[in-house]
Amino acid sequence: IRHGIVEDWDLMERFMEQVIFKYLRAEPEDHYFLLTEPPLNTPENREYTAEIMFESFNVPGLYIAVQAVLALAASWTSRQVGERTLTGTVIDSGDGVTHVIPVAEGYVIGSCIKHIPIAGRDITYFTQQLLREREVGIPPEQSLETAKAVKERFSYVCPDLV
Repeated sequence: IRHGIVEDWDLMERFMEQVIFKYLRAEPEDHYFLLTEPPLNTPENREYTAEIMFESFNVPGLYIAVQAVLALAASWTSRQVGERTLTGTVIDSGDGVTHVIPVAEGYVIGSCIKHIPIAGRDITYFTQQLLREREVGIPPEQSLETAKAVKERFSYVCPDLV
């Protein structure tokens, strides 16, 4: 997967197989599956995912949801559910890509999605470069892991810019 897009479907199918059988220890024929997809996923990718799940794993049912809609639903607390709708803006920054996704009443507004090819991996590399420039004495073979640890420990998102 590069920048949120599957590049090798055979490898992806093997990954799914390992997750289902080795880690979940599940018989796929006995379970319905909920999968997430990135906001700009193509219909072809969605169809290929469904084909793998139905034909290779014989699942009885499958629902593919856009990650942003589920993120909004996950932000609810039990006392707020009756008062809220699935409307908001989700900023989804992963390892390889960042998306800004507007959602209205549970539907992604596809024409307004912003794709930003900067994400966690870029921040790690930038931190690694800063550490290298400051000559802090980190061995080259440890610099990437150190940069990742620095990023994870000291980076944060400001909850209120005002």
